[in-house]
Amino acid sequence: MRKNPNHYVVIMAGGIGSRFWPMSRTPHPKQFLDILGTGKSLLQQTYDRSKKVVPAKNIYIVTNAQYRGLVKEQLKGIRPSQILLEPSRRNTAPCIAYAAFRIKAINPDACMVVAPSDHLILKDKEYTDLINKALAEACSTDSLLTLGITPTRPDTGYGYIQFEEKEGDGGIHKVKSFTEKPDLEMAKQLVKSGEFLWNAGIFIWSVKGILNALETHVPEEFQLFQEGEGLYNTREEKRFIQTAYMQCKSISIDYAVMEKAKNVYTLAADIGWSDLGTWGSLYSYSDKDEAGHVIQGRNVLTYDSKNCIVNVPKNKLVVLQGMKDMIVVENDDILLICRQQDEQQIKRIVNDVKATKGDKFV
Repeated sequence: MRKNPNHYVVIMAGGIGSRFWPMSRTPHPKQFLDILGTGKSLLQQTYDRSKKVVPAKNIYIVTNAQYRGLVKEQLKGIRPSQILLEPSRRNTAPCIAYAAFRIKAINPDACMVVAPSDHLILKDKEYTDLINKALAEACSTDSLLTLGITPTRPDTGYGYIQFEEKEGDGGIHKVKSFTEKPDLEMAKQLVKSGEFLWNAGIFIWSVKGILNALETHVPEEFQLFQEGEGLYNTREEKRFIQTAYMQCKSISIDYAVMEKAKNVYTLAADIGWSDLGTWGSLYSYSDKDEAGHVIQGRNVLTYDSKNCIVNVPKNKLVVLQGMKDMIVVENDDILLICRQQDEQQIKRIVNDVKATKGDKFV
């Protein structure tokens, strides 16, 4: 199938993935790791998936400047012009504004997919079909679309999308509201209602559509990046972006645009998706041994233990006795032992480590 030259993919790859600490650390974060033991990093899997949707030359990676070398190393053949370097972390809205203006300078008629670099998608064909459907809609209507995942449980780690269901809408539903990560009782109510989807953070829109939305809802940020028109794709771009990022706010695209705009739509997706945001989510999608363990490491012995996540160096002998539902992870000079039920505290632990021990361990 011939790919549309007006279609682009922007892969966001600048995060740190602190909830996957200590495997994910600032110098080598989660998206560059082979978390699933497939032989490919999450970024490489996302890039390969994107090549099924758009021409390889139309894929852009937005990442922190310190990861330029890692991107080039992992994505063989990618051109330097396809790597957009952020001088500092400012969340997703500035990242998307930067990419949209860069693409507009090349192709004002472009439509783009914006996808995280570190998510799991098991059903590639279903994903490709949905993205192509969403691109056709976005290009013809200037709607802002997002993929919504049909929930399988009342999860408190995801945001939720409430949608309107009408006959004849072809599976593309108008969004009524967004709900931030709820507590367990509210999550149960949202799932029971049948009106909510998980927010996957995968967006589809025309360049014109998203820039119009940014101008309407966050005009100051829009104007910051608009001032660079004429400089994108030139030698002056780097200097301009450094100045723009010093001035722009740290703000998510959900808060900046999606929760405010009136032309937001969602497609319900069954694509085998997980944001792989925590060790627990990795456990859910991994093969388990007879005792329910997920083990990465060649020399791990377990006794009277079950349902543990173990990720240790291949040459390390590790013995677990009497441990149930635990996370045991060793990476370089760090050993983490944590109850799975307390994994949401890992992000706080990382902050404490940074405050008390400095940057060495994060």
